[in-house]
Amino acid sequence: MSIRSNLPTGVFIGSHAVAGGVLTAKELRASSYRRLVQGVYADPGLPFDHRLRCRGVALLLPPGAAIGGRSAAGWYGAPSAGVNDPVTVLRPPTVQWKGPRGIRVHRSDLSPDEVVEHDHAPVTSALRTAWDVAALEPLATAVATLDGMVRSGALDASALTVLAAGRTGRWGVSRVRRAFALIDPRAESAPESWVRVALVLAGLDPVPQHEIVVDGRFLARVDFAWPEAKVALEYEGAYHFDGVQILRDDARYSALVAAGWTVVRISAADLRNLDSVVERVRMAVAGRRQGQKWPFRP
Repeated sequence: MSIRSNLPTGVFIGSHAVAGGVLTAKELRASSYRRLVQGVYADPGLPFDHRLRCRGVALLLPPGAAIGGRSAAGWYGAPSAGVNDPVTVLRPPTVQWKGPRGIRVHRSDLSPDEVVEHDHAPVTSALRTAWDVAALEPLATAVATLDGMVRSGALDASALTVLAAGRTGRWGVSRVRRAFALIDPRAESAPESWVRVALVLAGLDPVPQHEIVVDGRFLARVDFAWPEAKVALEYEGAYHFDGVQILRDDARYSALVAAGWTVVRISAADLRNLDSVVERVRMAVAGRRQGQKWPFRP
């Protein structure tokens, strides 16, 4: 008998399928079903990502617990957590549950009105998710996640301000307020958010997605700019290395240089050392402000 016809969601607890006679224990072990966490499996035809793992974990949750934090944020337009990242679960203090390996359990007060259902899984609401992301995650990761949630329309930035202002004394409020203050939905990707946070913390507040107009003619939109110094920073994602895109980008950068701009170009490899990126930008901005002769080489 095909398990797919009996489990419409494509995600199931192995022992339940065996007990129900859908398949035998031997068939489960020998089959191509993908194990999501201990005891939970999925149809191999389903996309294997963090959300699928969340759906698997949801089958194990006790009443009152929910998928939360960065794991829940994927339902609200945020960049998805990695497929191998732990699934974040929130449980009220009255619920005693640790879960299997691969789950990060956070104990916190959680009211029923802070939980909604997505894909047959209990998931924290957008506002509650934002709070927990800001309180639990490293600052750059939290801001990138929150940027995505606001950019998608799942969150209203003004509602976050009200939320943070009204929860003085709550655990994590200082971390939450710091992250909320750095939200900027103009970031178009998580790497852009990470870079922006590093720059802002270094005192180099950029203008994101700045449009450069020369003599009334649109020249380019750059990821980050310091217009008064005529310095731009561009993050080149994987799409940049497409043959046609490389030619387009190089032509655009040449036009910017001809118009008197310094362009600092970074790639994914540079994300491993954001201090170096910050220093390159600092040198470029300082050099232009000090009137160094063009071309300046950051």
